[in-house]
This record gives sequence, structure tokens and C-alpha cells, in this order.
Amino acid sequence: MPMSAADLDRFDAAILRILSTEGRISVTDLAGRIGLTKSPTQARLKRLEDNGVITGYRATTDPIRVGLAHVAFVEVRLTDTREKALSAFNAAVRAVPEIEQCHMIAGAFDYLLKVRTGDMTDYRRVLAEAISTLPHVAHTSTYVAMEAVKEGGV
Repeated sequence: MPMSAADLDRFDAAILRILSTEGRISVTDLAGRIGLTKSPTQARLKRLEDNGVITGYRATTDPIRVGLAHVAFVEVRLTDTREKALSAFNAAVRAVPEIEQCHMIAGAFDYLLKVRTGDMTDYRRVLAEAISTLPHVAHTSTYVAMEAVKEGGV
């Protein structure tokens, strides 16, 4: 049975909190920060990884420094919301690299996308050639972000 929030104790929570901002911290330093020795800290890390609580480690980049300063949020309404149509849309969205996030929404539209591109010209191309051609798309509305106040969680 997979782990749930109820299965996490204060040491697990501390490990997750620290790793969310310091993913390259050594196990020895992590152990010192949470108040355990290295061996039990390693065992906890392995358990968290094996149970899918920690799903991976990656480098985060500054999108502006890599030329991806333009952020748009796109409301998408579909022509069909039966399971087969939703599955086709979901699979197609995963293949568009500019779509950073995709959430199914309960409300006046079906999906909310976060799209990151270099500029408005790039965004217009992605909208016309990728987003508008996704399966079952009936209508889109775009909202351009002027400033990111908070990103990345925690």
C-alpha cells in the first residue's frame, strides 16, 4: 500500500522540506539538519523514494536566463468530454514541450494550461500550431502573465 501523508513523521517532513529547496545537500548534512545520524537518514530517503513520495531529483533553471520569459495561461474548452476524448487530449498535451502545466478544471472551461515561450511571437506560433490543433479543442482564451510573484511551491 502506498505511503500517505499520515505515514510521514516529523523527520520525513523535515527531509522533504529541506530537499525541496536544497536538492543537492549531502546525506551527512541532511542528517545533521534533521537530528539523526547518516544511516537512518539514508534509510528514510530510500523508503521515501521506494514509496514514490520522492519522485526524482532535477536541476531547476531560471526560465528568463534560458530565454523563456513569456508566460501565458490558457483556458481550453473541449468539444467532447467523454473519457476517450479526455485521454486523447491529455496524451497530446504531454507531447507539447512549451506546455509547462496542464490541469483539468471543474468550472466554466475544461483545462487550464501554463505555457512558457520566448516571446509573444513564439506563443502565437505554439497556440496556432500546437494548442489549437490538440484533439477536441473547441475554444481557447489566453491570459498573459505580467510578473511572477511566486513560483515553484513551498
